[in-house]
Amino acid sequence: MLSSEAILAQLQFIATRGQPAGTLWHIAVFIALVAIIAGWRPSRRTIAVGSALPLASVASVAWIHEDYFNGAVFTVVGLGLALLGRRVPEDSPGRPSRWALVLGIAMATLGFIYPHFLQGGSYLWYLYSGPLGVLPCPTLAFAIGVALLADGVGSRAWAALLAVVGLFYGTVGLAKLGVWLDAGLVIGAAGLATHTLTAARKA
Repeated sequence: MLSSEAILAQLQFIATRGQPAGTLWHIAVFIALVAIIAGWRPSRRTIAVGSALPLASVASVAWIHEDYFNGAVFTVVGLGLALLGRRVPEDSPGRPSRWALVLGIAMATLGFIYPHFLQGGSYLWYLYSGPLGVLPCPTLAFAIGVALLADGVGSRAWAALLAVVGLFYGTVGLAKLGVWLDAGLVIGAAGLATHTLTAARKA
């Protein structure tokens, strides 16, 4: 099993080599945000299936760089979210509670900029060079943020899968690798799990 130092070095290498992919994902998010501001309202199914795409991107990047564990996990999780997402209705998501809204914005922002593995550059650089769609933790943080903003997309199974994977990676990143930013991922995943359990009780 790789040491913590070896894992961090591998993630640093992948983040650097995968920067062009990360930039493309930042552009895609900017385009989606502009479309939403202009009046586009994506359905719950679109959000659920679309959220699987950056996770599939993480899997692809991991396989390319021979990171077989993350490649396998994110292939399974990406496919799982996509398949579960196809069962979500086409209607618009509900309005999130105030705490879910605040936490969702914080998580999406964390995943979007996630500066831990970036070297050099200005603060503006973080807005287009973060490892979104490249590394597991920032991508999970962003997906969880979107899920909270979309009121869990109305699928307990979909939200639970994302929350469990987020809790696992956040805990490993914080406890084993010492990446303090991943405390945010743990909080966000716990928030999504709480939202899912609350929705289950109301159902």
